[in-house]
Amino acid sequence: MASANEQSVEQTTGVFTESFTESTIARIVGIGCEFHRRGWALGTSGNFSAVIARNPLRLAITSSGLDKGALAPEQILTVDEQGAVIDGQGRPSDETKLHLAVVRRRDAGAVLHTHSVWSTILSEMHAERGGFEIAGYEMLKGLSGVRTHRHRERLPVLANSQDMTALAAEVETTLDAYPEAHGFLLAGHGLYTWGRDLDEARRHVEILEFLLEVVGRTTAGVRKS
Repeated sequence: MASANEQSVEQTTGVFTESFTESTIARIVGIGCEFHRRGWALGTSGNFSAVIARNPLRLAITSSGLDKGALAPEQILTVDEQGAVIDGQGRPSDETKLHLAVVRRRDAGAVLHTHSVWSTILSEMHAERGGFEIAGYEMLKGLSGVRTHRHRERLPVLANSQDMTALAAEVETTLDAYPEAHGFLLAGHGLYTWGRDLDEARRHVEILEFLLEVVGRTTAGVRKS
């Protein structure tokens, strides 16, 4: 596995080693299996990517229509800055353009998309308002740059669409409008979050999925009372 310094050089210069790419692919496979086990990417839902070079941009991303609980290294493709496959067999995720939009706007090193029950419910519940805020929870401090439970995390909710070019443009506009956001939801669809690398992106998924479940269960309890 490449060292942290080697990874930084590779991603900055665009020169990446085979070992770095292989370790990144293995990490994506492991995340897919973990997220499937935890109920965040059941069946063929979810898609995961990581930057393996910056100049020119190269993204390792899951192929479309795969069981995330049974991912294999050969099912991870390499695409360019336009989303065209340059290495591997298969079709990249339909949402590759959304991953690329996040990478461009957030300078992200990894983008992870989950389809949990609570993200689906809350995205539908708050779709008309365009999003909601989460505040007052200690777990917020697991998000990059957050130092206090008093932080108010805004989660924008975007209308889902099959027009990925238009949706990618909307994602870019939304990220520009909410520069402090650590994620967003697609209505009836699920969570997108990111990080400087796969470890940080995975942590953001874990933190946000926890918070979404807390908010969802709390809201459900209030509605029943």
